[in-house]
Amino acid sequence: MVLRTARVGLRLTPAQRKRCFGLLVSAGDVWACVLDMNRWRRQRGLPAVVSYQALCRELSAAGPGTFGELDAQGARSVLRRYSDAWFAAAKNRKSGDVSARFPRRKRRLMPVRYYHGTFTLDGQRLRLPVSRGCAPLWVRLDREVPYPVEQVRSVTLLNEGGRLFVEVTAEVPIATYAPGTEPDRDRVAGVDPGVIHPFAASGPDGEGLVVSGRAIRAETHLHLKDTKHRRRTMATRAPKPGQVGSRRWRKYRARQRKLEARHKRRVKQAQHEAAKTVVDWAVQRRIGTLVVGDPRGVLEIKAGRLHNKRINDWRVDYLLRCLKDKAEQAGIRVVLVDERGTSSTCPACGRRVPKPTGRRFTCMRCGFTGHRDLVGGANIARRAPGGTITTTNKFPVVITHRRAGRHLPGTGPARRDPRRRPHHGAIAGSVGRPRPAPPPGGESLAPGEDQPTRSHRDERWLTRH
Repeated sequence: MVLRTARVGLRLTPAQRKRCFGLLVSAGDVWACVLDMNRWRRQRGLPAVVSYQALCRELSAAGPGTFGELDAQGARSVLRRYSDAWFAAAKNRKSGDVSARFPRRKRRLMPVRYYHGTFTLDGQRLRLPVSRGCAPLWVRLDREVPYPVEQVRSVTLLNEGGRLFVEVTAEVPIATYAPGTEPDRDRVAGVDPGVIHPFAASGPDGEGLVVSGRAIRAETHLHLKDTKHRRRTMATRAPKPGQVGSRRWRKYRARQRKLEARHKRRVKQAQHEAAKTVVDWAVQRRIGTLVVGDPRGVLEIKAGRLHNKRINDWRVDYLLRCLKDKAEQAGIRVVLVDERGTSSTCPACGRRVPKPTGRRFTCMRCGFTGHRDLVGGANIARRAPGGTITTTNKFPVVITHRRAGRHLPGTGPARRDPRRRPHHGAIAGSVGRPRPAPPPGGESLAPGEDQPTRSHRDERWLTRH
């Protein structure tokens, strides 16, 4: 059994919305009370109260009804969050990480988690527990929970950009397969994470997979452009230190938080799609081990303002976590190895060559050519955690192309991104000539036997329109 979490939106009346935000505000009050209590104790030379049991005793001494409609279970979830954060920071500082910080900032809204047995889930209706004497709080979900009710273990009420969600956590069994179709641990594939291509996988039978992330990068660039424009527009209206912002300024800040939350949701969804594509591809080929290159060493390198921004938008930790979680549910083992030098080593002769600036890798010694990311995946597949070669994966000759982020605006004429300027000749920022919408079902973007070439697709699209 593995734990999986799905985020579901809420459809609320104004009264229900007010009560839900009241619960989040009360949870923020619990967090602030713990911070103030430990600050007061530290000023007087007393030890801080950080263990979950001791914090629960302090909560019981406060009495019922102290934090509005927030019941004891919801308040204890905030105390558990504080205790876990404190001990995690203490462990990191003990191991030598001086940048680790203890909880010290107050928050107006804090997520509230309710564990199994304290809430009721009935189809698309959810009853959240409240303190004794308050009216029951039933809310409606905007879609069905993707897990059976008996597998749900907790629900978390949270706010993101002014919108309310619940995160439903459930125990999901590991996938089962018919005899002869289960993943084989001896079949190894190498996966090379990247910015332009989130994943490039090299399989054991000369097959490869390239997942394009250009739609994700386009979404990031357009969001950055809009953010700069909004900041320039409102810079002169920002309140000075010590002043209260105007109503227009508060509306601008609310709009900014809403757009930031929407951008994060879009990128997360695209990264989940990329990870699912790799896992499905591996399951179809009975690959039981994914050797993934770990590029997080580049996060410590300061390479200039633009490159640092590009690496920050990459979100490589979340990308690897998505791949690991989905592979674990499918019964596939994930091994992280050092990827240093994999994109600049020839998979045919094993010699180091200058890293190419484009997507094409060429060895000047043996004449080998191939996709640079697939070269990295083939070399990663031959590495064990210790750095030795353990497999004999050959370079892919059959390459499958997929696209991540098909839900993003601008990926097809039917979903034209309103942030892009219309096409007027050579105006900067134009979207270029019309392109047909991507084929449904996640078919390959590269022409093959069962897919017409680009010119044929363009003719069909022009005929329909």
